[in-house]
Amino acid sequence: MSNGKLGLVVNPMSGRDVRRLAARATNMTHEAKRDIVARVAAGAQAMGVTDIYITREPFRIASMALEHMGLKANVHVVEHPLANDASDTHRTVAAFAEQGCHTFVSLGGDGTNRAIVRICPDVDLVPLSTGTNNVFPVLVEPTVAGMVAGLAALGKLPEDQQIKQRVKVLRVQTPHNTDVGLIDAVLLRNDHVGNLLPFSAEKIDQIVLTRAEPNSIGMSPIGGLVRPVYAEDNFGLLVHIDPEAEPLLAPVSPGLFSRVHVGGVSELAFDVAVPFRGPGVIALDGDRDLKLADGEHATVKVMRDGPRVIDVEAAMRWAVGRGIMAPAHLLKS
Repeated sequence: MSNGKLGLVVNPMSGRDVRRLAARATNMTHEAKRDIVARVAAGAQAMGVTDIYITREPFRIASMALEHMGLKANVHVVEHPLANDASDTHRTVAAFAEQGCHTFVSLGGDGTNRAIVRICPDVDLVPLSTGTNNVFPVLVEPTVAGMVAGLAALGKLPEDQQIKQRVKVLRVQTPHNTDVGLIDAVLLRNDHVGNLLPFSAEKIDQIVLTRAEPNSIGMSPIGGLVRPVYAEDNFGLLVHIDPEAEPLLAPVSPGLFSRVHVGGVSELAFDVAVPFRGPGVIALDGDRDLKLADGEHATVKVMRDGPRVIDVEAAMRWAVGRGIMAPAHLLKS
C-alpha cells in the first residue's frame, strides 16, 4: 500500500446541479476547484508523494491546476471516454486502481464518493466537500488534506480506527441489481428516476440512514433532529413516516426547509434487512437511480464495510506526536 501514489478524483459537475437553483446554495466554480487541487498537490508533494494521478475532463480542472506548478512528483493524466455522468467517476477510479493507487482525495459530494465506493470500497480516502447536500465529505484546508493523504500514500499512517475509520454504507438489493449508498436510502412514492429536484416531503415513504446528524442538511437531519447517529456509532437509523403525525421541520437542502411527517425512529443494527416495497423510486444519497414496480421488493442493510476515511485532524495530531513532521534536533529541545 505504501507506494507513494495518490489519485485525485475531481467531479467537474459537483456543486453545479439544479438542486442549487431550487434551494439557496452557492455554486462551486471550476476556478475554486482548481485552487483546491493545487493545494492538495502541494501538500502531498511536501510529504514526499512521487506520483499523482488525475483524469482528463472537459473543463481541465485538475490538469490546468497542476501544469504550471513545477511539481517534482510525476503527474499522470488518465484519459477515457466521457459520458458526463457517474460512470466517468467509475472509469477514473478503476483506472487509478489499475495503476496501483490505494489512496484517493475526492472533490465532490455524497454522490461522487458513492461512485468511488461502488468501484473501490477498499481504499484510503480523504473526501473534500464541493457538492450540494454534503454529509460524507468534509470541509478542511486542502493543503493539510494533501499532507495527510500523502502520509497515507507513503504508508506512514497507522491502521487505527481513530485515524482511518472504515465507514458505514447502505447495501441495497432490488429484483434487478445491487447498489450502494453512503448516508441515506429513501423510498419515494409518485416520483421518477433521474429527477434532480429536491425531494417533496409528501413523497417520502421510508428512510434508512447510516448517519443522522442534526448539524447537516438533506435526509440526515430528519433523523438527526430526533435521534442523532454519528459516523462512529455501530448502528444506523430507520425513520418511520406517518402522514398523520405532527410534522418535523427539517433543512432538506441549503436554505430550504420541509415539513416531514415523522412518526418515530428506531436504531438499526448492522446486517438487518429493511424491506422497501414498490411501486416507488429508491434514492441513494439524493440520486433517484432505482425503480420498484408495483409488487416488487427491495432490501436495504447498513454495514461497516466501506472505505477507510482518514480523519485529517487526528492524522496530523498523530504524525506530530510521533515526530514525523519536524527535524530531529527540534524534537530534543
